[in-house]
Amino acid sequence: MSGRSISPVSLRIAALGLLAQHPGSGYDLLKRFDQSMANVWPATQSQLYGELNKLADAGLIEVSDIGPRGRKEYRVTKAGRAELVRWINNPQDDPPSRRPDLLRVFLLPDAPAEDARKYVAAFADRARDDLKRYEHVRDSVEWRDDDTDFFGRAALEYGLHYAAMEARWARWLLTAIDERPENNLGPMVASR
Repeated sequence: MSGRSISPVSLRIAALGLLAQHPGSGYDLLKRFDQSMANVWPATQSQLYGELNKLADAGLIEVSDIGPRGRKEYRVTKAGRAELVRWINNPQDDPPSRRPDLLRVFLLPDAPAEDARKYVAAFADRARDDLKRYEHVRDSVEWRDDDTDFFGRAALEYGLHYAAMEARWARWLLTAIDERPENNLGPMVASR
């Protein structure tokens, strides 16, 4: 799940959704992204602040308070909440899912055998690291009994299951590569 590109619409909706759950400043929002949504939609400070400006320009959020040193706190407007609900109810509008990492697997026969194995090993390592990171989040958060934490935990559980599946699959593929007879490797053994 990590390392995937962020579509502007998804970052927009993620920021809008977090502000709908709890108003806050750009700094507050960035911290909440890092603690929760970074596993789903990572965001940099510049991306997030840029999106806040676009959301404000579109009338979907507004400044609710200005604190010391010009710190702006944002909240979702009625139009913003309506846009969030509209987006939630229209999954058919989502862009098609693309997996460049699996496209690489499909094209591995065109790589030298040692490069193919190295790629799959790196995939397995990344999946294992993702799983450890999700487990750390799960174990370090004090989960409250409210809707925000319930559904946040549900999204995290998806990440846990997904990373575990990817790690199992990559280990299986590594074993399968290692067990293939050399004469079945086809063009993978040819140097390019």
